[in-house]
Amino acid sequence: MIWELIDAFRNESMSGTDMANILAAFAGVVFVLIFGLSFHEFAHAWAAKKLGDNTAFNLGRLTLNPGKHLDPFGSLLILLVGFGYAKPVPVTPRNFKNYKKGMALTALAGPVANLIMAFVFSLLANVPKYLWYRSPNDFTKLIFIFLRAIVSTNIGLAVFNLLPIPPLDGSRILDLFLPYKASRFLEQYEQYLRYGIIFLLMIRVLSVPLGFIGDLIKGGIDFITWLPFRLLP
Repeated sequence: MIWELIDAFRNESMSGTDMANILAAFAGVVFVLIFGLSFHEFAHAWAAKKLGDNTAFNLGRLTLNPGKHLDPFGSLLILLVGFGYAKPVPVTPRNFKNYKKGMALTALAGPVANLIMAFVFSLLANVPKYLWYRSPNDFTKLIFIFLRAIVSTNIGLAVFNLLPIPPLDGSRILDLFLPYKASRFLEQYEQYLRYGIIFLLMIRVLSVPLGFIGDLIKGGIDFITWLPFRLLP
């Protein structure tokens, strides 16, 4: 989605209405950049505390304050390729009763938070959508585009972070099912895998599979959140 926005900005022939639509979508992406990432990391910290680890809480990371969570390069990646990350929430695994289970559940909390956010904003987006069907106008359309960009970007963050590759959340979940040697192997090469992910994102190799999975999730969320509006006249 980000590259499409960039290409549209470069198109000198686009109308004022098109520019307004693009700015509305971009504003939605920036909203997630500030608040979606913060909610993601807050969820990690909240889950860790519930499972017995107060490390993030003691360091002031159990907060929705974006200043505590945003990473400059991870934020830049979202603007450039639509996927990125924030500062990892510190966790002390030995504080969990079950090390692997604690790590997996703490990791899972982040993507789940983004999916919850996507679901809520999908419901909100259906309000201007419904109003636009009844009485089309540009303002209602802009609100819809803004909210839909929030939905799409949150889903993109959730899907990306569920990749089973270190240091992403999916690797911590996968570790719950891996034997010790395989787990150690991934941990040993985590730094190289991180650079590999960034490279694949920059050349947009991952865009197609991640986009496909994201579209499936978005379709399911859209179907559920539109059901109440089917009952309206």
